[in-house]
Amino acid sequence: MNDHKVNCNIIAVLAAAAISFAACSPTAPATETQAAADTGSLADIQSESDIKPAVDFDNKLDDYIPKKDHYNFYFTYKTVHPWWDAVALGMEEAQRQYLDKGITITYEYMAPNGASAEDQKERLMRAKEAGYDVIGVDVADEAAISPVLDEMVEHGAKVMTFSSSDAAEGCKRIAYVGNTHNYEDGADLTEALCEKLGYRGKVAILVGSVGAPCHEDRAKGAADTIAKYADMEIVATEYDMDSIDLAYDLALEILEKHPDLDGLICCNMSNPVGAARAVVESGSDTVIVGMDHDEEALRYLRDGVIYCLGVQDCYSIGFDTIQIALKIADGNKPGELFPEETNEITTVIYQKDAAMMLELLYGNES
Repeated sequence: MNDHKVNCNIIAVLAAAAISFAACSPTAPATETQAAADTGSLADIQSESDIKPAVDFDNKLDDYIPKKDHYNFYFTYKTVHPWWDAVALGMEEAQRQYLDKGITITYEYMAPNGASAEDQKERLMRAKEAGYDVIGVDVADEAAISPVLDEMVEHGAKVMTFSSSDAAEGCKRIAYVGNTHNYEDGADLTEALCEKLGYRGKVAILVGSVGAPCHEDRAKGAADTIAKYADMEIVATEYDMDSIDLAYDLALEILEKHPDLDGLICCNMSNPVGAARAVVESGSDTVIVGMDHDEEALRYLRDGVIYCLGVQDCYSIGFDTIQIALKIADGNKPGELFPEETNEITTVIYQKDAAMMLELLYGNES
């Protein structure tokens, strides 16, 4: 197995980030995707001081009193990737705050180098026998993994899901922390693209991993949005398996086959980077919309190669996952202490927001 090593290059700016966000307006209701406006976007133009925070670094533990002074968790997710480094930072902060209260939390945080439902099954089976207080899963494949989670719960394991991919509806997992609006995120990004293109043109979709709920849901939201407009057409849909290199290759192939391509819709954190590299190399003026906060993607956003990005609050996902895992470990069920689904926000950001986001997350604008 490959232990996910957290990229720590953004830790140094967390304190500054919290101060920066404190000056921003309050977070919108979590049931809606937020939009940071830009010229030509769907939202009304706002001043920079009105942009709502995409990431909340000011998380604090609630007043729940743990029943034990030590907990041991196991978390597994789709694939080793910088997106989950950001989730890990939120987990570490929750762990630190619990330690300040005299509560020690240890956890495994592990994933394969490439997304694999079979690999995830094997990890879960081993974790089930290891006696962890709670097992958390970012579901690699909804159809393949949900029955495994049901079996684990039936045999007494305390199982939750987290990150951006929940299990199938009706799964016996206890709770989910993460993005509950992936379909809407895909639709919102595509609507922004459609408006940018004047509601006409040819587009392609880069999905991500086959069967990954978040990727599939975003792609469906994108496809359903395109279907609303008679003068828009999807000419290609490809799976890049959350790989920048594969996304680059696929985007180049699509651009070669469709040199008049107007738009590329990217449904994970890797493929906006691969798509942007391909667009730059080919000299295309294809408009790219995509997901999340990869540093290279943010630079492409700043430079106008990418039109907009939907940034998820990974930090809060990690923080809330630890806090809810502890409550589950104590035998609590969804209700007053925590909901069955804890929804985290997505903020759509545009070119004028890119420099601020680069400074906020990576401590630089270059």
